[in-house]
Order: sequence, then structure tokens, then C-alpha cells
Amino acid sequence: MKDILNKTDRAAIFRARLAQGLATRAISKSELARLAKVDRSTITQILSDDGDRLPNAHLVAACAAALSVSADWLLGLADRPELLADLMAAALTLTEAPRAPVDDTILAWHREAAGYKIRHVPATLPDMLKTRALMQWEYDPQPGRTADQAIGAGEDNLAWLRSSRSDYEIALPLHEITSFARAEGYYRGIPVATRLRQIDHLLDLYRQLYPTMRLYLFDARRVFSAPLTIFGPLLAAVYLGRNYIVFRDRARVDAMSAHFDWLVREAVVGARDLPEVLADLRADAEKG
Repeated sequence: MKDILNKTDRAAIFRARLAQGLATRAISKSELARLAKVDRSTITQILSDDGDRLPNAHLVAACAAALSVSADWLLGLADRPELLADLMAAALTLTEAPRAPVDDTILAWHREAAGYKIRHVPATLPDMLKTRALMQWEYDPQPGRTADQAIGAGEDNLAWLRSSRSDYEIALPLHEITSFARAEGYYRGIPVATRLRQIDHLLDLYRQLYPTMRLYLFDARRVFSAPLTIFGPLLAAVYLGRNYIVFRDRARVDAMSAHFDWLVREAVVGARDLPEVLADLRADAEKG
């Protein structure tokens, strides 16, 4: 909670921020007076007065509009000078996404968040953990993105994970990996040899990267999540298919982080137990 300022302190903040706004916008007191529709002497008096007088609400609003800042910031009621509409535009954006949820944009966000924990709920199996054969099967039929592009993006992201100082947590529905092992639903038609190599590849990577990378499996009948990635405290991106909805304000990023923590708490397979589950799925796939 912010400290309640007395009138003298509030007036001092207003004068300092008004001067800062003039300097940032590189306009003179005369220009501000013209834009605010007051005499130049009025602006001069405000800036030179060291008492506790504040201008009326109309003049505060006029000065804020002239300087393209918020009246709350001028009065010390907000920490950032941007207008609310500008803050909202910066906090929430819609970014175009290609077919695969691992791409240049995602990789750039990963690099921006280097050193922070990355949390990820993928749309399918995580691209950076897929074999070339699986990605070839998955992306060849898709318009606008070749399998080679998807493979390159996945390998870039895996290389980043190996070299970064970030922990990487993945939460995945149990039915997703079970459906893959059994070639059901989305994964129907994948040859058994491709599935076995993929499980072996995932087991090998997991042994190499654990505990830096941890993967949890949750029961989608009990809990649900849309595909999303949380880049430390910096941003969270929800994957829609053709676009990402990107949040950069701390409150929403924290809410997404709490959602991910909930998935982990409710997981039916913890990170330590994943290799055992993968081994069982591999044995079932080999039999069937």
C-alpha cells in the first residue's frame, strides 16, 4: 500500500514531474501554456512555487494531455507516466503465430527470460523433445510451415535449454503421451518404430536434462489448461493456433504462474516418476 502523502509532498512531486514531462517532451513552458490554454506566467508560477498549492483539476488534466502523460502520474498517484490505454496496450498484445508453437518469436522470449524459470503447457508433445521422424510426420501436411522449419526451431530451442541457466518445467495431460504411445487420436497412423524411437529419445533427453527440465503429467478429467508458456516474471503467452495472447503485466503473469503451480500440485505423475511411466508406455507400444 502506498504511503499517504501530505499536501506539500504532493505539490513537490507535481512540480518535479511537470518539469520532467517538459524535458522529456522537449517543449517549452510557453508551448505548454498554449496547449493547456493558460498564461505562460501560470506555468512559471507552478514550477517555481515551493509551497503546498496544487493547480485545479482542470489544469492538471490539461497539462497531462499536453504532455501525453497520465494525471495520476503528475500527482504522484501512479509510478509510470503512460496513459492507461497505452499501459493496457503494452500489457496485452496479440502476436501472430505460425503452425508450430516453437518458432522465432518463442525463442526470442526464451532468450529474454534467460535465467528465469520457464513453465510450459504444450499443445502436443513439446517440439524441442521430438525426433526428426515425428516432426516430419507431423508437419509435412501442414500449409505455411515445412517440417525442416519446425525441426530447426525445435533444435534451436533444445540448444537454448542446454546452454541456458533456466529451469524448464513442462505440464502435459497424461492422455497426450498415452495417445501418442498407442497411436490414437491426433497421433493415429504413426508407425510403431517412430513411436518407439520417440519414447527412447524422450527418455534419453530426460536423463540428460533432469532436474533442469522437469515434466509432470496431469489428468485432464480433473484439471485443464490451454497451451501456454510463462517466461519467469516477464510475460506469459497463451497459444491459440494462429496467434498468441501475450500478457506482460505482473498480475496476470502471476495468475498464470499460480495456474501452472496448480497443474503441478494436481499431477498424477511427478517429475521423478516420468521415466518409469515412459518405460511402461514403450513396453505397451512394442507389444501392440
